[in-house]
Amino acid sequence: MDFTYPKAEKLKSKKTIDSLFTKGQSVGKYPLRLVFIQKDFEDDVPLKMGVSVSKKYFKNAVDRNYFKRVLRECYRLNKHILIENLDQKYCLMFFYQTKEKLSYQEINEKTIQLFEKFIKFLKEEKNNSLLP
Repeated sequence: MDFTYPKAEKLKSKKTIDSLFTKGQSVGKYPLRLVFIQKDFEDDVPLKMGVSVSKKYFKNAVDRNYFKRVLRECYRLNKHILIENLDQKYCLMFFYQTKEKLSYQEINEKTIQLFEKFIKFLKEEKNNSLLP
């Protein structure tokens, strides 16, 4: 397994981020939310991921940066759950949405649950589209 988060996997495109918020679908597992869109891109990676922590909940940049680092680390260690179960390329935006300062272990557990919920959602979507 590859536990890296290379530059090619980072979501940087302003157009893609805008389309995520206009056309994207969402899956949540409190206090995390994953907004996603199926999109083909040139890079040879199955996912592009961005993270966000709201200024509304954490006024200090130090706190926001800490939670962004934690989210990136949780993604890096658990992305194999997504990669093993995806057959298309996706752009994802990962949000931390609470004032509560959860521990790394709690956030990691919620990340795993969120990724499993995302996979389940995609499988249900696929099954629904196959039905006449």
